[in-house]
Amino acid sequence: MSILHSKYYDHPDGEDAFGKICATNRYAVAAGLAWSTLDVLTLSKPQGYIPTIGRFAYNTGPLMGMATAFTLTTLAATKARGKDDKINYLIGGFAAGGVFGAWKRNHVAGLCAGLFLGIAGVIKKMSIEQGWEFFPDSPTHQYGSVNVAQNDFTIMAERPKNWTTEK
Repeated sequence: MSILHSKYYDHPDGEDAFGKICATNRYAVAAGLAWSTLDVLTLSKPQGYIPTIGRFAYNTGPLMGMATAFTLTTLAATKARGKDDKINYLIGGFAAGGVFGAWKRNHVAGLCAGLFLGIAGVIKKMSIEQGWEFFPDSPTHQYGSVNVAQNDFTIMAERPKNWTTEK
């Protein structure tokens, strides 16, 4: 698998810094471009190409910085502490919040963002350790239809003798 197409958890924490930075920055670029497009079309409405590119850079650059700060700080904390646990993700979240605070020129916003991102990082690490996901890959299937009241799906419903083989 190419380094640019690797995923964050392809390698254990504390290894493959470049691959992990690429993995987190993919999401940061996608979010930055989406937010920048919304900003340019509805909020700031810059006139001309250069101001539009400037808005895209203003929004996307700090998000990439936040992703990189989280990744590098988490890797450094893993190496320095010698442990792979939730505290590293909390520290990484506060580093990303620091970048956010510098971007907005507001240390209180940075502290609040760091707390939020740190808690989000801890929850994500818990999900990895315990094997559950916020957004599962496969959708869940629901049985039924629009006319569900007309159908009897109970165990005691009368069915033909070979109802499992009928089509």
